[in-house]
Amino acid sequence: MDEQNRLIFHIDVNSAFLSWESAKRVKEGKGQQDLRQIAAVIGGSEEERHGIVLAKSTKAKQYGIKTGEPLAQARRKCPSLVIAPPDFPLYVEMSRKFIELLRRYAPVVEQYSIDEAFCDMSGTKALYGEPKDFAFRLKQQIYEELGFTVNIGISTNKLLAKMASEFEKPDKVHTLFPNEIVGRLWPLPVNELFFVGPSTARKLKDLGIRTIGELAETDQTFLTTHFKKHGSVIWNYANGFDSSPVVKEDPDNKGYSNSLTIQFDVTERDTACRILLSLCETIGTRLRKDGFYISVVAISIVDSEFHSSSRQMTLSDSTNITERIYQEACVLFDHCWNHNPIRQLGVSTSHAVHSAYEQIHLFDSKKYDKLSRLNFAIDHIRSRYGEDAVQRACFIGSEHTHMTQGMSRAKRL
Repeated sequence: MDEQNRLIFHIDVNSAFLSWESAKRVKEGKGQQDLRQIAAVIGGSEEERHGIVLAKSTKAKQYGIKTGEPLAQARRKCPSLVIAPPDFPLYVEMSRKFIELLRRYAPVVEQYSIDEAFCDMSGTKALYGEPKDFAFRLKQQIYEELGFTVNIGISTNKLLAKMASEFEKPDKVHTLFPNEIVGRLWPLPVNELFFVGPSTARKLKDLGIRTIGELAETDQTFLTTHFKKHGSVIWNYANGFDSSPVVKEDPDNKGYSNSLTIQFDVTERDTACRILLSLCETIGTRLRKDGFYISVVAISIVDSEFHSSSRQMTLSDSTNITERIYQEACVLFDHCWNHNPIRQLGVSTSHAVHSAYEQIHLFDSKKYDKLSRLNFAIDHIRSRYGEDAVQRACFIGSEHTHMTQGMSRAKRL
């Protein structure tokens, strides 16, 4: 379809974790405070005084509190700050309801993360009327039915729709069509452009490029000289170019993957490996539940400057053992990571088959047989008593959940 005839919505839950906790409290009543109306955050243990800010209210933001900062620092900014613990099962449930509601109206829905989605609304004008009017109705229905607010961005491609949804918040609808780029996008500081991180913004500033418009009008060859392929990407984005489709998840696609956009930059290998383990826990559980074995493992890394790298390997035999997948993921990570701060980690597997094939290893076969039986026993306990009934010791007291709460977790159940 010609881009000018496409109609894309980007729908983003406002301060999702805090909004979902607040919606639950309002529904339960019992005189509980609406966290959205006070200085409040979702974070770690208030008694143990550790952890980071995962989500914040508008009033907390007025105190200068930022997502990802230590809770102790946030408390110094606002001594009366209310801190609510994270409730990941709630987030999974609310995310599912959110996506299910969108699928009632959109022909194609792509869940981008646990709290945001793209909807391809092309060809629906005759059914729903003017896009902006329908977006207001949809936003209101989400609030009335699910109890939380969203921002909706509307355009002809995913990039512009996402940029539009980032305009004034919360509870707003914004458009950013191609004819609005010059007036609405170009005057913004260059650091507000998707895929321009702090370091890239500093380099652009040193080159005399301070706004998105100045970036758009810069010679593309000049940018690729300084930023390589990333220069071409940000030039296209500054000009509003994006041809990527809204992709509907194929339920029969048996490639198993999981990824997490991290609330803070990861700079230590131990932390990265713990996150990889949580991703592999989810993947292994899904594989065994569906009766599949995989023979290819891959990892992906996106750093704080949005530069991505990936690496994969083919195994000598097929497996659905969590520990085996994790072992190979760590090997790949060590070959792939350049020690830049990490923004996102992902693990994916492929070549899934129902029948396992095994190359006998004299010293490993007994170990993997024991691990396989242990994995299935743990799966059984978790299915009966909840996935938090059994978890590895390294996750006890950790800010990282033992089965990752990102987009994949929302989709896998």
